[in-house]
Amino acid sequence: MLHQKEWRPVAAWSHNWDMNLVVAVCAGLDCGSAVSAKKSVEASWRPVWRINSGCLKSGSSLNYCLPYDENSDQSHEIICSDSVRLVQGTNRCSGRLEVKTNQSWSSVCEKDFDLQDAKVVCREIGCGPPSVHQGALYGEAEAPVGSREFLCEGSESALLNCSSRKSSGRNSCSPGQAVGLTCSDNIRLVGEASRCAGRLELLHQKEWRPVAVWLDYWDMNSVAAVCAKLDCGSAVSVRKSEEASWRPMWRIRSDCLQSGSALKNCLPDDGYNYQSHEIICSGLLVEPLIFLSSSTDGVSTGRKQGSELLIGSHFSIMCSIRPQYEGGSFQLIFSTSNYTQNQTLPAVNHSALFLFSAAGHAHQGTYRCVYHVYVFSYNFSSISQPLNLTVSVSASPTALIISLVVVLLGMLGSGLVLYFKARRNQKSGPENNHHDEGSRAEGSLEEETAV
Repeated sequence: MLHQKEWRPVAAWSHNWDMNLVVAVCAGLDCGSAVSAKKSVEASWRPVWRINSGCLKSGSSLNYCLPYDENSDQSHEIICSDSVRLVQGTNRCSGRLEVKTNQSWSSVCEKDFDLQDAKVVCREIGCGPPSVHQGALYGEAEAPVGSREFLCEGSESALLNCSSRKSSGRNSCSPGQAVGLTCSDNIRLVGEASRCAGRLELLHQKEWRPVAVWLDYWDMNSVAAVCAKLDCGSAVSVRKSEEASWRPMWRIRSDCLQSGSALKNCLPDDGYNYQSHEIICSGLLVEPLIFLSSSTDGVSTGRKQGSELLIGSHFSIMCSIRPQYEGGSFQLIFSTSNYTQNQTLPAVNHSALFLFSAAGHAHQGTYRCVYHVYVFSYNFSSISQPLNLTVSVSASPTALIISLVVVLLGMLGSGLVLYFKARRNQKSGPENNHHDEGSRAEGSLEEETAV
């Protein structure tokens, strides 16, 4: 920073840098989106300009911050994307895409952009893989919409490294068709059968590492923030896990999590540790499936519009779940407006079959499968979509039409068989009569000869 006619490195109070500060710096330099930042330790103490981090967070330009004269052995190295940025998003990893060419920014038409291009952009700005990309996702485009089609293979390090061509046959692209992009969270839980349990890792500077918190200060508020960002429900537990040896870690401040800030906005430090953190969230299980099978209608999956059975038909309901953990049980809950019943069966090969005799009106209602399993010293459960079942005296109009067609075809077939039999008898009648008379004559002749 240039202050009092002197360039010096910049330090923030308490070294409290986060990605929001980096975003402000990149924006002030017109250098696209913030990618990463890291501390650099100098060989000796040197003069720095120390600023209040709140000055940058307020959206003020760095030249409006009033620095203090100090000494420090640390400086900050910042990387900006330079030629791409996401604007008007909810965080640095979402927004409307703009590309910088010839020192000016332009939006990208939705028709000129695909998933492979989105992967490159998300990687370039230091975020996770793309989860959504579509037009008009983040408001109308203020920058002009370019007419350049990108032809990325998905492995490039930057969008401008991709092949491209001028859009052909697309002379117009309205501002409402400018690409909006959302990159996924750059955190994950690994090492378990569920994406909602395991060792916490953070993607930073294009590298996945386990996460450590300053002073190992984890509380349930921090765990709840992680579970919420992963859309994994509420916090269940967190525990330390000992590694075989020291390994690289990303170290973050616990107050960054507790403030409700997205983990992607936390600025980690490079460090080493022999401990990692195992997190368990309540959304551990996938959703079970529910299937209806009857003696008349075959098999159908649970669906909101409901399924219909003929009265008196035998039926069964199967509950199943994608293999994650062994054992567990399925609870079939049957409910009407007046009462609720349930029955439970153990899970065998991750499924259970509930058998019913002749269907009656008492079987009408809503059925749900609930899977229960005990893992990680906790009980977990997951509920299926509802299966709405009705029982009718007569079949549905479609079934009636099919039955009528079958009967008519059967009658037509029987009529044709009788017709052709009659025709054949008519044709073969006289020949059979002559044959019989000849046989009788030959018989008489034989008798006379014998006499």
